[in-house]
Amino acid sequence: MDLEKIKSKIITIQGQQVILDSEVADLYQVETKRINEAVKNNPEKFPAGYIIQLTTEESKVLRSKISTLEQGKGHYSKYAMRAFSERGLYMLATILRSPKATETTIAIIETFAKVRELSHTIAEIGRQPDKQEQKNMLQRSGKIISDIISSEFETTDTETTIEFNLAIVSMKHTIKRTSKKK
Repeated sequence: MDLEKIKSKIITIQGQQVILDSEVADLYQVETKRINEAVKNNPEKFPAGYIIQLTTEESKVLRSKISTLEQGKGHYSKYAMRAFSERGLYMLATILRSPKATETTIAIIETFAKVRELSHTIAEIGRQPDKQEQKNMLQRSGKIISDIISSEFETTDTETTIEFNLAIVSMKHTIKRTSKKK
């Protein structure tokens, strides 16, 4: 599963990082109505925070932004969309019990974790007074970014350069990767 594809489907709604039901269906290679049936038939497995039921207005705004939806009767649900949190996706995979759903959910959870770790690391770089630790955090951030972009490669070397030009500090981080041997 392409982590970059998954990352592009993660959006923030009501302060939570989520994936819309139609995007989950696309990733799981099922119809959106199958996703929504699983939720409807198992409400006890989706406590608060697992799924966000978007308002009709939020759904309309998102539909207008999603260019892949075809216009016309029957091409998309007239009902408000649902958005799944990381926990909601995990529960959904246990309900669907398909190898594709399980494999995809693992990749989604890994992507959520990497995005969370990257956000935390980047936030900490500016607060870290130790220059060596900043360099280590920058290297860790670069590796996370490269993992999100492509997991088909393994890191063979990294290089960080810090340049001082009068009052301006410039950092450059290079990651060297080669194809994983299968």
